[in-house]
Amino acid sequence: MQGFAVVVLLLAVIRLLFPQVAGSPAQAAGTMTPDVRPAVRSAKAHRILSVPSYAEAFPDTNAVQLVAARKWGVSPVKNREDAEARKRELVYVGANPYYHVDPLYSSIPYLVPRAAVLLQDIGQAFFDSLYVKGVPMHKLIVTSVLRSQEDVARLRRLNGNATENSCHLYGTTFDICYNRYNTVEDPEGPARRQVRNDTLKWVLSEVLRDMRDQGRCYIKYEVKQGCFHMTVR
Repeated sequence: MQGFAVVVLLLAVIRLLFPQVAGSPAQAAGTMTPDVRPAVRSAKAHRILSVPSYAEAFPDTNAVQLVAARKWGVSPVKNREDAEARKRELVYVGANPYYHVDPLYSSIPYLVPRAAVLLQDIGQAFFDSLYVKGVPMHKLIVTSVLRSQEDVARLRRLNGNATENSCHLYGTTFDICYNRYNTVEDPEGPARRQVRNDTLKWVLSEVLRDMRDQGRCYIKYEVKQGCFHMTVR
């Protein structure tokens, strides 16, 4: 009995001096909480949230964008021959790893360097966002770029609502459609998992909101044209 009492007393003293011994082995080693918390943060960081309202997140009208277009753009291009002669001011924006340019019937694949860098950064940020969210890779589709004065005149004959003083005249503006995307996959490999266009639109809207919040561009959500219409700042 005396020996038992001595052991109990010794354990009591140890507990008072080293209270962490009373916890679980995982807690004592400090491994449980760190393993759980990063997983929770990671899950939150990689969720697809979109924006509360496209119209409210991207409200920049043509009048707002026109100010930036005139500041950063070239003088309006007369026609395609004039655009070819202005290559010191304009950058070709054709094939690219991060975006696809649709066949262009009312515009020319040129932008001022500042706008070309913006388009490249949007495409790369979209790729990065898809990757961290676990969404299969897709390319953005550019539907309109630089318009010549001839292009605008022709559009106005076909569509009375087309504006005469378009931001596209200055090489600062481009349209990215939100209801079509190009799947990136190996032609000889397995087919990619199907992704709804709405899901890709949500991811794209997050990227564009961040670009706009950084002061890099003005953006208008176009309902009838099915695109985000944007001008570099």
